[in-house]
Amino acid sequence: MTRTTRSIATALVVVILSAALGFIYASPYIALNRVKRAADARDAQTVNQYVDFPALRASLKDQIAGLLTRRVDIQKSGNPLAIIGAMIGAALVGPLVDSYATPDGVAAILNGIPPRGNPGERPPQPGSVASANPAGSSDASGVSGVANAPQAPKEPPQTTAGYRSLNEFVVTYRHGAGDARYSAIFHRDGLVSWKLVAVDLNG
Repeated sequence: MTRTTRSIATALVVVILSAALGFIYASPYIALNRVKRAADARDAQTVNQYVDFPALRASLKDQIAGLLTRRVDIQKSGNPLAIIGAMIGAALVGPLVDSYATPDGVAAILNGIPPRGNPGERPPQPGSVASANPAGSSDASGVSGVANAPQAPKEPPQTTAGYRSLNEFVVTYRHGAGDARYSAIFHRDGLVSWKLVAVDLNG
């Protein structure tokens, strides 16, 4: 093998390794884009490839229960009716978790519409985002029978994404300077595969 041939071979190896490392680094961003598009299209088969629903369900249960506990603590010295409402919400954690551990719920989470822990809350349905009731409000007429859904944000959320560790990738959403943040958490599932496994409603 001549010196020129060795140089070409070395350069090719460097290029291939650089491309492979670049693809590995970009893999969570690619997974995020794919799962968001699939969730928006309600492509359940593809969503299932990028979401660990048992882990997401457990995370949602813990996060929503914690959210409601903090709400009760804050309202202890306030309106007794508000406390009762929070306690009712706590009793309905299971149905709320079930509604968000779905392609509809994943689409809401990845579009800046996290669960708020309100009684009867459900993620917006396809095509109904614009008409969804604000969080905490209800359909006074009771005719439509549609459960409460968080209001879609008027502006796209401020989103930041990055590695928290070698095997954990976090996407943080925030609406404006005064709004609370929340995060969607992905874990590595193999060399270049990632799955949504948890949410952090505290950002």
